[in-house]
Amino acid sequence: MINNGHTFCIKSRIRKLRSGFSLLEVMIGILATLAYPSLEAYLQRSKQTEAKVSLSAIFTAQKIYFATNQTYADTISKLDVQLESGGSARYDITLTGNNTSFTATARGNLDDDAVLDTWTIDHNKNLQNTVNDITSE
Repeated sequence: MINNGHTFCIKSRIRKLRSGFSLLEVMIGILATLAYPSLEAYLQRSKQTEAKVSLSAIFTAQKIYFATNQTYADTISKLDVQLESGGSARYDITLTGNNTSFTATARGNLDDDAVLDTWTIDHNKNLQNTVNDITSE
């Protein structure tokens, strides 16, 4: 009987010791807390790749169109270019063009706030992030 009581007392103490967090668990929690903002920013920047790739494709298609027609296209439908569309597209793209220049603009909401991430490219291949949705609050 004494032995059973002694065994119960040891098991009770072990349960008390196991109820807290280990040092490793605490360290993992701290590292995850520190790494999450960096990961989130990295994921946001990777979403901007869609705008850069689409605008670069439009630039190339516009140069081909200009070589053939001696003017830049004023709508995307005149260009032989395939852009991301449908549910997976994050950006809406607009285009203006005339005899001497063009500007294509990509706008998208990356983080569900009121700010739209905005990229532009022109006939001189100036690619700019005019409004950055990642850094704007």
